[in-house]
Amino acid sequence: MAESAVSFLVEKLATFVEKEAKLLKGVCGKIEFIRFELESMKAFLKSAESSQEDDPELKVWIKQVREVAHDTEDILDEFMLNLARGHGHGFMRYFHKIKSSMQNLKARHHISSKIDEIKSRVESIAERRQRYNFTEQSASASTRGTSWYDLREDALLVKEGDLVGIDELREEIIKWLVDGESGLKVLSISGMGGLGKTTLAKRVYDNQQVKANIQSHAWINISQSHKIENILRDMIVQLHKEIEQPAPQGIESADRIKLNQIVKDFLQQKRYVIVLDDVWDSNALDGIKYAMPNSSFCSRILITTRTADVATGSFNQSKVYELKPLSPEESWSLFCKKAFCGKPCPLHLEHLSRQILKICEGLPLAIVTIGGLLSAKDGREWEMISRSLAAELESNDRMQNLRKILSLSYDDLRYDLKSCFLYLGVFPKDHVIECMRLIRLWIAEGFVEERERMTREEVGQRYLKELINRSLVQIAEKTLDGRIKSCRVHDLMHESIISKSRDINFVSFAFEQKVELHERVRHLSIQNTCNNALKQLNLPSLRSLLIFESATSSSSNEQFVPSGCQLLRVLDLGGSSLRKFPQEIPVLFHLKYLSLRGTKVTIIPRSIGKLQNLETLDLKHTLVSELPVEITKLKKLQYLLVYSYAEYTPSRPFCSTTGFLAPQGIGALASLQKLCHVKAGGDQSKNTMQELGELCRLRRLGVTDLKIDDAEELCHSIEKMTELRSLNVTAESESEVIDLDFLSSPTPLLQRLYIEGCLKKLPHWLPPLNNLARVQLRWSRLKSSPLIALQNLPNLVELELDNAFDGETLVFEDRGFSKLKKLALLNLENLRLVSMDGEAMPCLQTLIIGRCRQLDWQSLVVITRSLTLLKYLRFDEMPEEFALAFFSDGSNRMREGTLQDCLEELKRIPQVYFIWWEEDRWVWYDLSLDGYNAIKGRVMNRVEVLPEVS
Repeated sequence: MAESAVSFLVEKLATFVEKEAKLLKGVCGKIEFIRFELESMKAFLKSAESSQEDDPELKVWIKQVREVAHDTEDILDEFMLNLARGHGHGFMRYFHKIKSSMQNLKARHHISSKIDEIKSRVESIAERRQRYNFTEQSASASTRGTSWYDLREDALLVKEGDLVGIDELREEIIKWLVDGESGLKVLSISGMGGLGKTTLAKRVYDNQQVKANIQSHAWINISQSHKIENILRDMIVQLHKEIEQPAPQGIESADRIKLNQIVKDFLQQKRYVIVLDDVWDSNALDGIKYAMPNSSFCSRILITTRTADVATGSFNQSKVYELKPLSPEESWSLFCKKAFCGKPCPLHLEHLSRQILKICEGLPLAIVTIGGLLSAKDGREWEMISRSLAAELESNDRMQNLRKILSLSYDDLRYDLKSCFLYLGVFPKDHVIECMRLIRLWIAEGFVEERERMTREEVGQRYLKELINRSLVQIAEKTLDGRIKSCRVHDLMHESIISKSRDINFVSFAFEQKVELHERVRHLSIQNTCNNALKQLNLPSLRSLLIFESATSSSSNEQFVPSGCQLLRVLDLGGSSLRKFPQEIPVLFHLKYLSLRGTKVTIIPRSIGKLQNLETLDLKHTLVSELPVEITKLKKLQYLLVYSYAEYTPSRPFCSTTGFLAPQGIGALASLQKLCHVKAGGDQSKNTMQELGELCRLRRLGVTDLKIDDAEELCHSIEKMTELRSLNVTAESESEVIDLDFLSSPTPLLQRLYIEGCLKKLPHWLPPLNNLARVQLRWSRLKSSPLIALQNLPNLVELELDNAFDGETLVFEDRGFSKLKKLALLNLENLRLVSMDGEAMPCLQTLIIGRCRQLDWQSLVVITRSLTLLKYLRFDEMPEEFALAFFSDGSNRMREGTLQDCLEELKRIPQVYFIWWEEDRWVWYDLSLDGYNAIKGRVMNRVEVLPEVS
């Protein structure tokens, strides 16, 4: 983490000197000296940070480097803040112009003395490194050496009786090894550290059936700092030792090519199994794969890895098993074995045991480690350990191996990914994190920078996918087109992050904990703050503040921004009880990220224009309906989110999304990448639609309240948006026609298209958009089937037709919708028949039918039989009689022939639901007997209201 702080500062110093050289006469040389010294330290820090835990003196030195980097950044930011205060308007601007010369002299003198102090500290730190002889060699000889192999050995020594939930998978892999088809095959076992990958592989490797049927065996540990030559030498020694022969002479000096040939010659006429344990990257596999002969024998390679990319890359994978956490039942069984020596859990400890077990989330190593720790404690100590698990991870000897295993994946990360990962520590435990919010926070903190042909957002998405691939972050929800919507951190990993982060100023706590915070804290999140509790915080170095789960009742004058925190870059008050825009915000000159999402704020003041560095303004789900013209001064603004939407209910209005009235001059925000959702209505409507054309960098655009007279101007503006990926257009009313044919052709990069409003026909430019992944048509009321124009889109994975078609028949033609995974047909009042020819929709996984009351259920049942990958089938607000028909005895008689076979096929679909809106909530029923009886009960209890007879 010191490496990250230094790297960030080195780049900032270079930019600072370049831009502020005129104001920094006399100190530029000193700043350059500091930059060069820190740059020379950076390379050493990469290896030093991984070994600091085993070297107390090195740990102190790293802390000093981190603190001097942070202090230098504080000085530079304070200097820029003082300069920013010299601006004003009218007479005040003239006054400040006179005054600024004196202020600049003071500011230069102040920064000069501070830089002298920093320079002296940097020199002292550099001398201390030489004095204590900290070298790259000593730093690298750390936990990546012997302790890493100790951890591997610990995994191998797990008792057979401690294994839970792997018997079936173990037998399956053994069968694959012994009885499989001829030729070289590769199997990977992937998953996060502690899931038991090594233990499972060892049980397979040691199986007597495997030993008896396969001639040659080798178990190779792949360290993080592996050398291909050493891997090959280890393999040669093991293979020869097995047949009681010495290894060939000269292998210690042989190069990679020679070693590859020795292994290949040895294995050429043999049936072999090679286990490559804990592979971190594909380089190790690429370096040895040419040594593995692909003969006619049934030879096998078994790989264990934490990284999903390794499991699916290199070699030609025959099988990939993603090892899952234990089920609650399996977890309980293993926990009782360790904590109570196999005896039943005492009643007075059961509730606490299950709480502790929940933290382990099915991670076998965690369960074994924590269970073993608790077995030596009395009941009074259990609750204390449960509350302070993060501290136990750090201090208790029994927990050290667990902590080291959890840390291995972290230690292997690049410095930029380490910052991103540790930032997850500011989110509360069990908190589901919206991925785009997380990425924008990373950007604001300076953890993510643009790369060639990649925006910062795209780089951030890549970083997040790397953390997921390394099993450091879990996917909480994933869309069908592969875009990640939200994520979460494994509870135990979260505890480990918190433990690791607090020493380096990433702090998260509930305010009632009364944590004493050091003034150097830079990243802070607070839960359940209320009653102006933030007033008592004095954190001059604070860079980010996030509030979670604030009290629901609060006075409008509560202070949410601590005084004295003028260097804030991130302020996230989303979900708090805030009702008024805090007056402290406009003085936060360095602020890049401001979120008031989900608050009761109604008005954004004109002073917002002072936030010259603001990049993200998130006002989603607030009561804000317009923005002041001063917003156009924010030239760095990239994400402007001002909208809200209501969850669908049968009584919802035509449009569930509300946007905001854009001020005149919105086109001046040339850096905008996302603008959602701007209203087209109002006196400035045409001008607003024209000005959108100046926003050429837009990647996502949302427009609401569109009138027919505004459509042409909007289309001309969209033509200029060459980077556009997502377009959302909503008409002013359900009768207003949206004519988008004025658009000759949108950017071919368009991936998501949402249109809500009446269409006379589908836009002519839609069928050629090969990158379209999602299409949503609502209230289009087309007379002809939209399927004809959409069926050949090569990358379409999600289609929703909501009141979009007035016809009676929809035909899915042969080979149409080749990649479609989700289909929703909603509010198609005249639809009677859905048919499918040949191999249409071969990839469909989710099908939702809602309020299509004329639809013939028999045609739908026949279609579902052909959808072999269907996993989710749902019917919303359909007639009860329609629903009952899907039960085999729905009409009190068993159906016969093809129809009965189709109904039986429904049982293979994992999730089938019928839902209705009842008393302001959705009520769900499934295909069970209970579901049948409940739906039948709805029919019996239905009250028919008869007309009065006059």
